[in-house]
Amino acid sequence: MTHKERLLTALNHEEPDRVPICAWYTPEAERRMLHHLGVASEETETYQAAGGPLPILMDHDFLISWVGPCTGYYARPDREYTDEWGIGWKWFEHPSGGSFTEMVRRPLADIRDPAEFSMPDFSREDRYWGARKLLDEYGDEYGIMGGCACTLFELAWYLRGMERVLMDLAVNKDFAHAYLDKLMAWIQTAGRKFAQMKVDIIWIGDDFGAQNRMLVSPAVFREFFKPRYAQLFAEWKAIHPGVKIAFHSDGYVYPILSDLVEIGLDILNPVQPKSMDPARVKRDFGDRLTLWGTVDIQEVLPYGSPEDVAAEVRLRVRTAGRGGGLILAPAHNIQADVPIENILAFYHSAKEHGQYPIAEG
Repeated sequence: MTHKERLLTALNHEEPDRVPICAWYTPEAERRMLHHLGVASEETETYQAAGGPLPILMDHDFLISWVGPCTGYYARPDREYTDEWGIGWKWFEHPSGGSFTEMVRRPLADIRDPAEFSMPDFSREDRYWGARKLLDEYGDEYGIMGGCACTLFELAWYLRGMERVLMDLAVNKDFAHAYLDKLMAWIQTAGRKFAQMKVDIIWIGDDFGAQNRMLVSPAVFREFFKPRYAQLFAEWKAIHPGVKIAFHSDGYVYPILSDLVEIGLDILNPVQPKSMDPARVKRDFGDRLTLWGTVDIQEVLPYGSPEDVAAEVRLRVRTAGRGGGLILAPAHNIQADVPIENILAFYHSAKEHGQYPIAEG
């Protein structure tokens, strides 16, 4: 099978030759992996328009072009910088090694009326050069995904601050609805562009889950976010009936999975196994949802042995892979502290143990 055929077969809940795979990295981890492979390149995929060489070198089954708020992460090497939304970012060093960016300025913290701010223009064609490049050069062989993460809830608090947004949702509801309606403009436009280009998957996402509970109640999700996502999904599928919709949320979001399925979600990412049991999600929703992720990034990949990684991969394939509907991946970015040996063990085990038909035991 081509990579694209393998991916689309799995998304249609049929069994391809093997489970599709991918992994996403922080830029630091991606450069380490490229250097390990002997590739003299500083070009990375992480939240970039057309990505670097690693996904092809590592035999991923789809390629991602990124637009939107998520591209503010790692955007510039300056110790502090401001992105196009006005969000201020700063680089920090982690005590155990590696560096990362955090938001340090919220441009809309004090607004009283959503009409007070202007939005970046996502109708500009130059924003989508990366997706066009991937489609033109690789669209026959690989699945192509338009990544628009940090879509609505996350963007709201990136701009305004988490406490203020949670208060808005609770006691300032008229403002919250008007604010979210205004923020909708960027993702409506970006999703339309991707759908018109006929990407295989549009990927949006908002983190609604903490480790073992939700950040907002299911009732709040249903009041403020579900109708807006439903509008987006319906519009994009009307433009491109074959497009699949993927949704990212870290953590525990089990209480809203039925809502997401109801409005037409096709793919759930990353099915964080320390928060939700992938086997349960597969059992309850696997006929309608493709699970993308499932491999533990909190303990096994950074701290386990290569044998532990292989055992984790076998477990996820055995309990979530039958009948298709699984894309095997770490349940978030591979960090700088993950040993190269464990990264290689993930890929090797995924190919060895992800062959269909899946072995018993």
